[in-house]
Amino acid sequence: MITTPVYLAMVAALAAERVFELALAARNRRIALAAGAFEAGQRLYLFMIGFHALFFVSLVYEAVWLRRPFPGTIGWIALGGAAIAQMLRYWAIVTLGVRWNTRIIVFADAVPVVAGPYRFLRHPNYLAVIIEMACVPMIHGCWLTGTVFSFVNAGLLTARIRQEEESLGENYKRTMDRLPRLIPSLNAVRGRILE
Repeated sequence: MITTPVYLAMVAALAAERVFELALAARNRRIALAAGAFEAGQRLYLFMIGFHALFFVSLVYEAVWLRRPFPGTIGWIALGGAAIAQMLRYWAIVTLGVRWNTRIIVFADAVPVVAGPYRFLRHPNYLAVIIEMACVPMIHGCWLTGTVFSFVNAGLLTARIRQEEESLGENYKRTMDRLPRLIPSLNAVRGRILE
């Protein structure tokens, strides 16, 4: 059983990790802009930062003030899903290196990365966010946060992905169009592994 204090410690660790990622993104942004890249989609980005901060507040509120109990098997499954999301996120971060960012940073004429998880789908980091937003609340039965934030996140990511893919241009489109956006097909995975 995961007690409320243990769950809150997990949420705090995840929030600290997000702060680290924002610092990493800021460093990568400085490097990219100095190398001639440009940024797109700033307005949506600020909204997304606020939305993710509110997600953490909602997790704490629902777990503590609504006194959600640990949901047993569902909680353990959700913990496994959250761990998978973490692995996928860091696989994407390591694969992109200094090109990884929480912002939309466009390197003119850069060849799209087709290594790591990008061999199987276009947006593994966003898939990690989707999994995490559904699973982290359910680790402690916070179904209201999981439902509301997953629903709003679906709209945000739809707009973000559209904006990002348009900003990345024709080279990206030619290279990545053959890959699914978020859910890799079994045939695509099998084919990419055999390459």
